[in-house]
Amino acid sequence: MTFSPAERDRLSRAFADIASVAGVAVMEVYRSDFETRSKADQSPVSDADERAEVIILEHLARLLPGVPVVAEEASSRDGFALKPAGQDGAAFLLVDPVDGTREFIQRRGDFTVNIALIEAGLPVAGVVFAPARKEICFAGASAHCADGFTEGMAIKDRVTSPLRTRAYPEAGLTAVTSSSHLDAATRAFLATRRIAGQSAIGSSLKFCLLARGAADIYPRFGPTMEWDTAAGQAVLMAAGGCVMTPEGAVFTYGDSGGGYRNGPFIAWGREPE
Repeated sequence: MTFSPAERDRLSRAFADIASVAGVAVMEVYRSDFETRSKADQSPVSDADERAEVIILEHLARLLPGVPVVAEEASSRDGFALKPAGQDGAAFLLVDPVDGTREFIQRRGDFTVNIALIEAGLPVAGVVFAPARKEICFAGASAHCADGFTEGMAIKDRVTSPLRTRAYPEAGLTAVTSSSHLDAATRAFLATRRIAGQSAIGSSLKFCLLARGAADIYPRFGPTMEWDTAAGQAVLMAAGGCVMTPEGAVFTYGDSGGGYRNGPFIAWGREPE
């Protein structure tokens, strides 16, 4: 299955609408006196993750029937081996119903709803919706964003702006890092670069800051899963950026044998310096 640039743009808008609908359930829980539980890997989960994932999966089954989906909560519950996806570069979908669950629990607002389409190992369409921040970024062949976008809205009803990364400033790069997982390896990497500023934020919003031209580099050496990063990478790539391994190889998806775990990566606003 191959998707044309026009199809990828159409799907990215459909993903935006699906994320918006799921965002209604997410924000209902966010505004309530919710409880959290621990999964088998001891990571936290709430009703928001589970309710939003059900909604997303139902909509994706109608939008792209027959395309396999790897979703965080279903994978954690049922096991990765039940529905391997991405074999031999085949198209599949990655879903994280609430990326940044720790930020969600702490009511910090830096959490997102992520949906991405993977083709030949690369994210070719995706959406990152931050309902508490009223921000949405989506991309197929081209990348767009909308501010003031609240849960339940349709993307066609909002004025969107194109996204484009910026040229690297002469004064040095602005780095963005994880607000919960800044490790020694990331600090060591940044020490080798000309960094003029640094900030931290949760979830896939880090990719969106690069896509918006508000930052230039996002290094990540700590553990992530493919559903954490695919949608953000789709947005960044369509906006002019790239995501590479520390060795300079293209960062790809579909490692079912490895449980869809990511290795280290560097997200760049433009070609690596």
